[in-house]
Amino acid sequence: MATQPTPTVVLVHGAFADAASWTGVITELQNHDVPVVAPSNPLRGLASDAAYIASVAAQIDGPVVLVGHSYGGALITVAGTAHNVVGLVYVAAYVLEEGESLGELQGRFPLSPLVSNLKEATYPVEGAAPATEVSITPQAFPDIFAADVPAAVTKVLAVTQRPLAAAAFEERASAAAWKTKPSWALIAGADQAINPDVERFGAERAAATIVELDGASHAVAVSRPKDVADLILTAVHATS
Repeated sequence: MATQPTPTVVLVHGAFADAASWTGVITELQNHDVPVVAPSNPLRGLASDAAYIASVAAQIDGPVVLVGHSYGGALITVAGTAHNVVGLVYVAAYVLEEGESLGELQGRFPLSPLVSNLKEATYPVEGAAPATEVSITPQAFPDIFAADVPAAVTKVLAVTQRPLAAAAFEERASAAAWKTKPSWALIAGADQAINPDVERFGAERAAATIVELDGASHAVAVSRPKDVADLILTAVHATS
């Protein structure tokens, strides 16, 4: 049987981060000659962000493995229904059920320290009242988001974080691609942004192949890029 072309890996960052958070993972994947795309996630709402990611995936020639970190996991759950997506990889991520919101999934478990350390701001919306967005308070950012990342790096990450539209927490997923696509999940054992039990529950519900990293923070793609890349490579090889 002829092997399929190597899937392109599309890395979807989550809230309070940008595509540069995948730098170490990208390097590892490129060292294995795996094609990679790391788009900028708009962070303006579950439906619109997922539609954007699905559009990115659909315009890639050949198969795609979608990788979502954090909120990006919710997006790949919806966007993964794109015809050429062959696998899903969740990295310290939300794995939603169809019809479920981030707030509902999170609310089943004790809240992480993140929730009490968010600050609100507004942003303009054309033709409507300003909307609310949230980010992590800079002083709390290192412990909550990146406790296992060097302090000098977390200082930079704290001031470059990209806010998430608050409404994204209440939007419901319109699909759950893991019902028809194979999935893998990495659980960050010391995550203070998403309760690891939330990550584990969603991954188990999706029947994902699970890897747990003890002591890993939410910024596991920054602190443990080889471990993250190894799981993605497993998914790439399984879907090639």
